[in-house]
Amino acid sequence: MERRNFLKLGVTGAFGLVVAASDLLWQVEQVKAAELSPLPPQSLSPDAALQKLMEGNQRFAEHHPEYPDQSQARLQEVAQAQHPFVTILSCADSRVPAEIIFDQGIGDIFDVRIAGNIVIPEALGSIEYAVVLLGTPVVMVLGHERCGAVTAAVQNEALLGDISSFVKAIKPAVERVKDQSGDAVENAVVANVQYQIERLKRSPLLTERLQSGKLKIVGGRYDLDTGRVTIIT
Repeated sequence: MERRNFLKLGVTGAFGLVVAASDLLWQVEQVKAAELSPLPPQSLSPDAALQKLMEGNQRFAEHHPEYPDQSQARLQEVAQAQHPFVTILSCADSRVPAEIIFDQGIGDIFDVRIAGNIVIPEALGSIEYAVVLLGTPVVMVLGHERCGAVTAAVQNEALLGDISSFVKAIKPAVERVKDQSGDAVENAVVANVQYQIERLKRSPLLTERLQSGKLKIVGGRYDLDTGRVTIIT
């Protein structure tokens, strides 16, 4: 290798290490900021936070949205720290955008979206981050009508690539209601929400806050036709 090319390679490698190190430091600083930033004085109780969320959905469903927290002032307010009042684990379905269907704005909702609203390790870690470091008092697992992921799990057909991975995560819920009367997909949508909530409650971090009354975990079912969210117990 020529000396010029060798030196070029060395500089490029060093630059890559600097970028990687700076990226790691940035991530560490972000976590520190979340840990050290005090919760705002107006922090909501779990019940009040859930009420605020559902009032927003009512506005959306009745076609009277207020579009809160979407101004330039709000953008600047949350630029340095975030304190969302709710964490929502919802399906990645394009018809279920949390901020819109709950009529909320920037910094209000910590979104975790994945097909089938399933609790895989990465989703759980994201939720634990939101609850422990950001202080969200409510976690909602939100399923929806005619969910494609749940439908695939009910039909149990062979799927391409890694699509089958989320079907596998939903299958235990499908098994619970396979002999139940009524619409198989609709039954499985509700059962899947309940099953994923059970998985969340296995987390020691979330359990600690549940027991202390600082956290409420609820299920929701979104109706694609009406735009309304119904609480699932």
